[in-house]
Amino acid sequence: MKQDLLRLFCVILIAISVGLIAGNLFLCLISGLLLFIFWQYTELSKILRWLKKRQDVGYSGQPGIADEICREIESLRRRNSTRKNRLNNFLKRFQEAANTFPDAVVVLEESDTIEWANKNSKSLLGVDSAKDSGLKITNLLRDPIFIDFMKHDIEEKNKPIKINSPIDDKKILEIRISPYGLAQKLLIARNVTHINQLDKMRKDFIANSSHELRTPLTAISGFIEGFINDDNCPKGWRSYLDQMRRQSFRMQRLIDDLLKLSSLESTNKIIDKEQVPVADILSNVIDEAEVLSGMMRHKFIVNVDKNLYLIGNQKEMFTIFSNLVFNAIQYTPENGQIDVTWQLNNNNAVFTVKDNGIGIDEKNIARLTERFYRVDTGRSREIGGTGLGLALVKHGLAKYESGLIIKSKLNEGSSFSCQFSEKYFICSKLDEEKRISL
Repeated sequence: MKQDLLRLFCVILIAISVGLIAGNLFLCLISGLLLFIFWQYTELSKILRWLKKRQDVGYSGQPGIADEICREIESLRRRNSTRKNRLNNFLKRFQEAANTFPDAVVVLEESDTIEWANKNSKSLLGVDSAKDSGLKITNLLRDPIFIDFMKHDIEEKNKPIKINSPIDDKKILEIRISPYGLAQKLLIARNVTHINQLDKMRKDFIANSSHELRTPLTAISGFIEGFINDDNCPKGWRSYLDQMRRQSFRMQRLIDDLLKLSSLESTNKIIDKEQVPVADILSNVIDEAEVLSGMMRHKFIVNVDKNLYLIGNQKEMFTIFSNLVFNAIQYTPENGQIDVTWQLNNNNAVFTVKDNGIGIDEKNIARLTERFYRVDTGRSREIGGTGLGLALVKHGLAKYESGLIIKSKLNEGSSFSCQFSEKYFICSKLDEEKRISL
């Protein structure tokens, strides 16, 4: 900067001196300034040629503002080159790490086009990073479930789906998509064939063993009842026979619950869909609940909208509602209150069972719907629970795209709610067209 000002000052001084000698000051001053501008233009032309060549050789020109600008550009270029090399190293390490994964990993652009895929993507999805880069993922994976999945919002895509591999129909893939980078997505496909087979074996074992146990248990229960009803049965045997009858009844309940659970798990679709009169079902449930309550004398407060119907399977609805109500009876002390509600709330049909019983510690709430999970093992055995009631409710509600909402405070009571979207209920005064479509 100083050098340029010094040059300009020298040019002006020389032009003035020559002008005074020649007797034409203005012409000499203009000529000197034009020469200075022409010189600056040639320096800028050199900078432009230097930039176009993109060579690693630094700019060699006269000291001044142009030279300083070139030095700053050179410094930015070196920093950018260092940053680019570092990013390339990061990308290379990411790709090397992704290639070691047993899962298929595909990086998708915002428009769902393939940017990159690891090695296992070819064997699991048929996606080759070198050949298929730039293609839409739905052009290669044409499974209807996957195509419908890709239409959802990114929040819903984080929930996995299962499809058959396009390379091998015998392979089951679990696909999950997560946000990645600024506007990209990361598709991960995992081979869950073995897990699926083990789960099927477990379900088949439970179903088959439950069926096989039912026949001998029925025979045993029949013999026990025969002995108890026999007038010639010794009195000393009766207490043992009563205990055997209670345990066989408990085992029968366990087998029935296992069979129901197996039936619910066998398919995600609602079988024998119909218009379900929830008010009538709840009336039967409350009648059975009062009998079950017996000497406990629970107070039932029922608030049911008789015009609100569900679209589903009546037996499944009875299983869901009865398990929630009977569960409240088991864990509510004598003379306790149980509120049963079935109402329309914010465009959802909501069923709620609320009690003022013993409550549940917050740390146990998340595990309540697990099979055979018991908060208090001793108490559960005492009241004859199977540990499958809430698991049945959870799997039953999954068919209706619903879940169980549990709220509880220890020693204050609990609330169990499930809500059904407008897709699964009918308000008799409003939804005549929907009822006809059934």
